[in-house]
Amino acid sequence: MGIFATLVRRGAHAEVTADAVPDRDVLQRGLPARFEAVGERIAAGHDVSNACADVGRETARDGADLGEALDGLRATYARVQGGEPDYRALRALCLAWSEETLGYLHQLSCEDPLTGLASLAHLRARLSEVYRGAEQGGRSTNTSHALVVVDVPLLARRPSVEGGRAGVGVVAGFESALWLARLADYARMVFPGGETIGLASPSRLVVVAERGDLLAPRVGLLRGLVEDMDPGGERARVWIEGLPPSDDGAGLLLDEIARS
Repeated sequence: MGIFATLVRRGAHAEVTADAVPDRDVLQRGLPARFEAVGERIAAGHDVSNACADVGRETARDGADLGEALDGLRATYARVQGGEPDYRALRALCLAWSEETLGYLHQLSCEDPLTGLASLAHLRARLSEVYRGAEQGGRSTNTSHALVVVDVPLLARRPSVEGGRAGVGVVAGFESALWLARLADYARMVFPGGETIGLASPSRLVVVAERGDLLAPRVGLLRGLVEDMDPGGERARVWIEGLPPSDDGAGLLLDEIARS
C-alpha cells in the first residue's frame, strides 16, 4: 500500500488505522494541483516546509496570486488531516511565493528603459553585495567603496499647468528624462568600469564606485560636465558620500539621499 494508505493521522495522541485513511490515488485525486507532495508530507507526519516552499515558488511562476496558493494549502490540509495549516507551512509558502514574485519584479524594474539608469531597489541590492563582499574579504566598505551623488535641483520640479500651458522654466517629464539620459551618459563615460549607476530620486543620480586614486579626479571631471549641461541655470552639485559601517546604515543613507 502507498504512503497515504498506511499513514497514521495524529490527533489527541490517537492513531488512525489504514482503513480510516483513503487510498493514495483516491486522496491525491482530491488534492489541489501542485499540492500532491505537500499532501504526502502531511500524511507521513513529516516536515512540510520544503514542499510548501516549492509550491509557493511554482504558483508564483504560474502567475497565481497568494490567496489562491493559500486556499490550495488549506484545502490540502483539510483533505489529508481534517484541520488547518500550521504556522511553519504557511510561513514557508508565503516566503517562497513573495521571494519569487519580488525576484520577477526586480528583473522587470531594475533598469529604466529610457535612461538606462538602475532603480533605487537595484542600487540597494548592489550595496548589499558590496557589504557581503567586504565581509568575506575582511575589508571595510568605507575604504573600498563610496557613493558619488549628482544632484540637479530643477529636475525635481513637476510640470505646473496654468491656463492650459506648462509653467515657464519647468522641465517637463519627457525633457527631464532626456536630461537624465544625458547625465547617465556622462556618468558612464567618467566611470567606465561597470559601476552601478542609478536614480535615487527624480533629480539625483547615484554611482556605486570603488575608492582609489582615480575617484577624486573622476568626480571633478563629472562635476565639470554636469555644470556645463545644467538646465535652467540652476547650479548642480556632485559630491562623494562615504559608506557607513553596516549594510542597514547604507540603506538608511540611500533613503536619505532619495528623500532630500
